[in-house]
This record gives sequence, structure tokens and C-alpha cells, in this order.
Amino acid sequence: MPTLRAIAATLGRIVAFVALFAGLQFAGIVLLADPLVWLVGRTGQRIRIDELLVLVAALSATVIMLRRVDMRPWHDVGLGRDAWRPAIVWRGWILGFAAIGVACATLLALGSLRVAPSEPGSSLAAAARITIFLVPAALAEEVLCRGYLLTVIRDRIGTIGAIVSTSLVFGLLHVSNPGWTVASVGIVALAGIFLAAVRIAYQSLYAAWAAHVAWNWVMAVPLHAPVSGLRFESPDYRTVSEGPAWLTGGAWGPEGGVAAVLGMLACLYYLYARRRREES
Repeated sequence: MPTLRAIAATLGRIVAFVALFAGLQFAGIVLLADPLVWLVGRTGQRIRIDELLVLVAALSATVIMLRRVDMRPWHDVGLGRDAWRPAIVWRGWILGFAAIGVACATLLALGSLRVAPSEPGSSLAAAARITIFLVPAALAEEVLCRGYLLTVIRDRIGTIGAIVSTSLVFGLLHVSNPGWTVASVGIVALAGIFLAAVRIAYQSLYAAWAAHVAWNWVMAVPLHAPVSGLRFESPDYRTVSEGPAWLTGGAWGPEGGVAAVLGMLACLYYLYARRRREES
């Protein structure tokens, strides 16, 4: 049973990490936003920099907490050298791709999703720009929710408590997205559980990052569908919902429907069965 002192120490670490992240993000906006906007503007590309600043702040806060406060190795937050092995990262990608890819393919086959014509443009150029945004955005959210915070909470209240609490935070981070509902945010929280399970099963935040990127990439790049209510570029074509929102996700995107839930549950079962095999 944790003592009050131990609980207070954990809460102090959580508050310190969040405060560091907020302060570093503000400093990044003040010091780096304008130069980065100018630099990106010189390239002629439409690339968002906000998630890049979030990533820098989250990684910097993690470094400070690990090296100056806790004196812990990168391995403890799933960012050690072993966690970066290609086989592990590839498994994370496959799980994320399968969880949403099979769901979307099934909805397309049933006619619940339909591919419709869109404005003319270059799908390849759009794919590059979207991917450049999705990669750091996914890593920023993973470092924030399933890096240091998951580790220190897990140390105090165990794996299940850490997964549930950080996944609830992950869901709440999406309430500012357009068209959010209690159901859609609840499914995002379930996605947090799925990604935390990947992180813990492979002891790799990189694997969770790969799963996260794959999940978003399937919807945004090949399907040109919304991702958590956000619409990205969709030249040539876009995927629209033809079925009930509870099944397809509606305006929130395919990840907001029951089909995506079933895809995540199937992958969670795979991770559970894999752990049981390893323990037996």
C-alpha cells in the first residue's frame, strides 16, 4: 500500500513534468514559431509546425525529468536502444495498420464507406505533406501520454491504473477537435489503451509511435478520410460515410465507429494471447 509520502512524490513528478512541458511549449512558440514559419514558407510547402513544437517540448521535459530529477535511463520510458529495433517497430506498425485497415476495408466492401470524387490536385504531394505532419504529431502524443507519465504512474498504482488514467487523458486531449462527442472521445480513449498495450507489450514507445502513425496514415493518406474530426488535403478523391455514424464514425472519421472498436479489440486480444503464450 503506497504511503502518503510516496503518493505525494508521484503527484509532484506529474505536476513537474506537465509544468515543464507547458513552459517549454510556450517558450518554443515565442522563440521558434516565427523563424520556423518563415523557413517553411521559403520551401513553398504547406506544412504545420505546431506539432513539431509540441514534440520538442515533450521530449525536452522528458530529458529534464529523467536526467535531472529521477536519474532514470531512457529504457524506463520505452526509448532505449533495444526499443528501437526494426523488428519491434515494424510489429507496432503492422498492428496499427491492421486495426484500422481491416475495419476500413470491411466498411468499403459493405458500402458503408464510399470513395467520391474531390478537387483536382496531386495526391502524391499531399501524401508527403500529410505524412510529414503525422509522424511528429504521433510521436508528440506518445511521448506526452505513454512516455514519462505512464512510467511514473505505473510505478505507483500498477499497469492497469497507468493505462486507464493516461488513456483518459489521451481522450480528453481531443475534445478541442471539431465535431467531438462523448462517444468519439471514448473511442479515442480506447485507442489510448490499445497504444499503451503496444508500448508495454514490446517495451517500446517507438512501437506505439509506429502503431499510432500507421493508424492515422491509413485514414488520411490512402483513404483521404477525416482523422479525429480533422480533414486533411484530399485531392482527386475522398472517402465519405454512407452508413450510420455509430458504425462508420461519420464526420469524426472511420476511427469513431464500432468497426474501428472491433479492430482495436482484435489487436488487443492478439497482444493478450501473445503474453499468455510467453508466460506459459
